[in-house]
Amino acid sequence: MLTRGLCILKGLSFHAHIQLRRGMAKSKFEYVRDFEVQDTCLQNCWVVVRVDGRNFHRFSDQHNFTKPNDARALLLMNHCAKSVMEEIKDICLAYGQSDEYSFVFHRKSNWYKRRASKFMTHVVSQFASSYVFYWNEFFPEQPILYPPGFDGRVVLYPSEQNLKDYLSWRQADCHINNLYNTVFWALVQKSGLTPAQAQDRLKGTLSGDKNEILFSEFNINYNNEPVMYRKGSVILWNKVNEISKKVIKLPHEAEEKEVEVCRVRNQPVVLHCDIINDAFWEEHPNILSAES
Repeated sequence: MLTRGLCILKGLSFHAHIQLRRGMAKSKFEYVRDFEVQDTCLQNCWVVVRVDGRNFHRFSDQHNFTKPNDARALLLMNHCAKSVMEEIKDICLAYGQSDEYSFVFHRKSNWYKRRASKFMTHVVSQFASSYVFYWNEFFPEQPILYPPGFDGRVVLYPSEQNLKDYLSWRQADCHINNLYNTVFWALVQKSGLTPAQAQDRLKGTLSGDKNEILFSEFNINYNNEPVMYRKGSVILWNKVNEISKKVIKLPHEAEEKEVEVCRVRNQPVVLHCDIINDAFWEEHPNILSAES
C-alpha cells in the first residue's frame, strides 16, 4: 500500500492515488447499484415515523391483555419508545397510544442524510427488538408466545402547524377509540352482552351517548379514567440532574476520597397530557425550536 510520501515520489497526489485504487477495485457487477432508489426526505420538513403493531388484536388475545386497556402493555410501549429516543437523539418528540407510536425528527435533522429508508428501518427495528427484550419486565407471568410484528411509514410535514395537526389527529383518535372500547367492554363484561350485541347497541351513538351509558348504567365517569388511557403518552427531552459517586485523590492528601458528582443530562420523559391545545406548546417551546 502506498503512503502519502511514496505517492509524491511517484508523481501522484494522494487523492489521485485513492481515486485510482477505487477505479481498479470496481467490478462489472457494480452497475446494479443504479437500481437503488434515492429516498432523501425533502429539506426543512418535519419527518414523522409511525410504528404500528401488526395483527395486534390477535397478539393481545393470545397474550391475555386486559380489556379495554392493559397498563402493562402501554407501559411496555412507552419503554420501547424511550429506548428508541435514547438511541436516536435527533428525535425531538414521540407520541403513542394503543399499539402505535409516532416519532418526530426535527426538520433540521440531517441524520443519515435524511434517507427515508434509514429513518424507518432504524426506528422500527429498535422498537421491535426492545419490545421483545423488555417483555419480561412488564409481563413476568406471561411468556411471549411468538415474535410480534411492527410496520412503519414515513410522512413529511412542511410546517409546524401541519405537525401539530398530525399529533392532534392521533390524540383525537386515541380519545375516540378509547371511549368506544371503554363502553364496549363494559357492556360485554358487566352487562353480559355478546360482542355482536354490544356492537349493535353502540351503532350510531355519539360521544355524549357513550358517556351517558357509562354513567347511568355502570356509574363510570369517563373523565375519571386514567389519563394515559384517554390522552395517550407524550415523550420529550428533559434536562435532569444526575448524581453519581466518584473516587478521586485530592492534592496533598494521601488517601482517596469518594465524592458526589452532579451533571446535567438530557433524558426522555413520559407525560400524559393534552397536546391539542396551545398550552402544551407554549409550555414546551424548545421542542420545535431550531436549537432543540
